[in-house]
Amino acid sequence: MTRRALPLVLVLLAGALVGCTDPAAEARSTTPTSCGPVTASLPDTDVTPLDPMPTPALPVTVTSADGVASTVTDAARILPVNLYGSIAEIVFSLGLGGNVVGRDTSTTFPAAAHLPVVTPAGHDLSAEAVLALAPTVILADDSIGPPETLRQLRAAGIPVVLVAAEQSLDAVPGHVRAIAAALGVGVAGDRLVTRIEGEIAAARAGAPDGPAPRVAFLYLRGTAGVYLIGGRGAGSDAMIEAAGGVDAGTAIGLAKFRPLTSEGLINAAPDVLLVMSGGLKSVGGVDGLLKLPGVGQTPAGAARRVVDMDDGVLLTFGTRSGRVVRALADALHCRGPR
Repeated sequence: MTRRALPLVLVLLAGALVGCTDPAAEARSTTPTSCGPVTASLPDTDVTPLDPMPTPALPVTVTSADGVASTVTDAARILPVNLYGSIAEIVFSLGLGGNVVGRDTSTTFPAAAHLPVVTPAGHDLSAEAVLALAPTVILADDSIGPPETLRQLRAAGIPVVLVAAEQSLDAVPGHVRAIAAALGVGVAGDRLVTRIEGEIAAARAGAPDGPAPRVAFLYLRGTAGVYLIGGRGAGSDAMIEAAGGVDAGTAIGLAKFRPLTSEGLINAAPDVLLVMSGGLKSVGGVDGLLKLPGVGQTPAGAARRVVDMDDGVLLTFGTRSGRVVRALADALHCRGPR
């Protein structure tokens, strides 16, 4: 599946839940199937920057994920872009958000909302838009491009530092350290990693004991006719498992994203369907989702157990990941915000 076929995913949860049945009924239930449709959301969708703000120690020379050495001499005008919005989230969390001059379409948190978008065609960079911002360093990964645009920007003399594109909870610390190193704030990067790892560990530990709901992540773009189910390595599996669920796609042997079929979904037998809010809207909400082939024949469909979360949070795998896991756990287990 190409990057353009899956324009996240990107890439948000940790609190306020909507649509549950009454608390007394939920307390009596021993399974997560009594809650009905739930929207999982973060009580605060913005990033939390380090305080005090670090001072970049430059110049630094780093090797990009594509093997190219880049020397960064100035971090006054940073352009962080990728498919998921995670790179911008890391830069802002390092305390350098005031130096950021533009954003991608997946960077939606409030502190970055005022910035100009440099991906007018979805997730393809516009060289003209980038050059107009005069960035002193570009941070990206291979989820964004096209490659010839990145080469053009390097040829223009702008340091372009690529980080690894793996999207998983385990990869977040490596991304933070690579970005911090490129900006000359390595010590701040270590501080941020410590904070993130602590929040993720606390969220994992907070997942309730008892039967784990079987959860299928569905990527939906009804307007484009794109219907996919996630499996091992899709990213959604990591979030589901961290939140105390069992990934239904992985359980039936699926890997990455696969076309959604009625037979496959019925075989996966999910207790809960997890979707992004924009995707759910694109198919006409919960009622529209239940009309898709096979959905109504699953335990989740029969119980209307649908959990949706903002597109800009669920699969971002950035510095808010601990908050996202906590909110997802609350939603999957019919538990109110804590």
